[in-house]
Amino acid sequence: MTALNDERFAESACLRARGTAREGKVAFAELFFDLVFVLTIIQLSHSLAAHYSPTGLVEAAVLMLAVWWLWIYTTWATNWLDPDKAPVRILLFVLMFLGLMLSIAIPTAFGEGGLLFALTFVAMQVGRSAFTAYVMRRDWPENSLNFTRITAWTVFSALFWLAGAFVEHEARLVLWLVALAIDYLSPALGFSVPGLGRSTVSDWEVSGEHMAERCALFVIICLGETILVTGRTVAGMELLDGFTIILLAVAFLSTATMWWIYFRFGHGEAAHLIEHSATPGRIARMAFTYAHIPIVAGIVLSAVAEEFALAHPHGAVDFKTASAIIGGPVVFLAGNIWFKAAIRGRSPLSHLVGIAALLCLSIIVPIVEPYQLFMAAAVVLFGVALWEFLSLKSTRADDLAQV
Repeated sequence: MTALNDERFAESACLRARGTAREGKVAFAELFFDLVFVLTIIQLSHSLAAHYSPTGLVEAAVLMLAVWWLWIYTTWATNWLDPDKAPVRILLFVLMFLGLMLSIAIPTAFGEGGLLFALTFVAMQVGRSAFTAYVMRRDWPENSLNFTRITAWTVFSALFWLAGAFVEHEARLVLWLVALAIDYLSPALGFSVPGLGRSTVSDWEVSGEHMAERCALFVIICLGETILVTGRTVAGMELLDGFTIILLAVAFLSTATMWWIYFRFGHGEAAHLIEHSATPGRIARMAFTYAHIPIVAGIVLSAVAEEFALAHPHGAVDFKTASAIIGGPVVFLAGNIWFKAAIRGRSPLSHLVGIAALLCLSIIVPIVEPYQLFMAAAVVLFGVALWEFLSLKSTRADDLAQV
C-alpha cells in the first residue's frame, strides 16, 4: 500500500490507519462487544444440554452457525473499520444491544422466540454490511463495492430467515437451513451480484495479527464458558467430596488441554502466515472464517459433556452422554486439523490418531460408567497435545542443528 493510501486511511473518519503499529491492534470497544457473546455461548450450551437429541443437535448447529457468522463478519469489518472512531464505536454498541436481544431469543428460537431471533439476526447482518459499504465509499471505493455485494447477499438470505420465523417446527428448520446455505456459500461465490461483478481473494487486504487475535479471543470465550458450566454444575451439588473434586480436576485439565492444542501450536503461526502471504484474504477465509467453526462447536459440545459427566457420573452411559463426551473432542480436533492444514499445508498426525482413539472409545461404552468414559477421553486429548508438543520440539531442534 502506498504512502498516499496510508495517509488517506489515517485521515478517514471510520477506517483504520494502514501500515502503522495500531493497524492490527484489538480495540477495547471490540472486547466490550465480545461480552454479549459470552451470554450467547452460554445460552447455546444450556439449550443444547436441555434439548439434547438428534433434532436438538441440528437446531443447536443452526443457531451456532448463525451466531458465528454474525461474529466473524463483524471481525472482518473491524479489520478495516477503526473501533476507536466514534461512528464505528456506535455501530458496535448498536450491534451489541441487538446481540443481547439475539441471545435472549436463543432458547426459544425454534418456538415463540423465532421472530425475535430472525429480526435481530437480519438487522445485525444487513445493518453492519450496509454501514461498512457506506463509510468506505469515499476512502476505499473498491472495498465499499465488496460490502455492497455482501449487503445484497445478506438481504437475499434475510428473506429466508424472516420467512422461517412465520412458520413452525420442520418448516422453520428447512427455511433457516436454506438461509444458512446462502450465507455460507456466498463468499465461495465471490459475493457475485449481477451488474456489480464479484469479489476475489486478492481484494481482501487483512491484518493477520488482528484477525488471529480476534478469533483467539472468541475461542477464549468458549473455553471460559466450559469452565463456567463446570463450576456451576459442581456448585449446585449438595456434597463436594473427593470423587467430585477429582472429576472437577479432570474437567479443568480437559479444558486446559484444548487451550494448549489451539494456542500453543497454531494461533501464532496463522497470524505470521497471513501477514506474509500474497493473498492474505484467502488464508484468512479458510483458516479463520471456516476452520474455526468445528473448533468452536467442539468446545461447546465438550462443555455439554462436562455437565453430563459431572451431574450424573455413575450408571449406564446413554447415547447423549457418550456422543457428547466422545464427539466434543473429535469435532474440536477435526477443526484443528483443518486450521493447521490451512496454515502448514499438512495435517498433524497426532490429531488424526487422537480422533481414531476417541472413536475407539465407543467400543467400551457398554461396560463403563460416564465418569470413566469422560476420564478416558481426557487422557486421549492430553496425549494428543503431548505428542504434538514433543513432535514440534524435535522438528525445531533438527532445524536448529542444520543451521
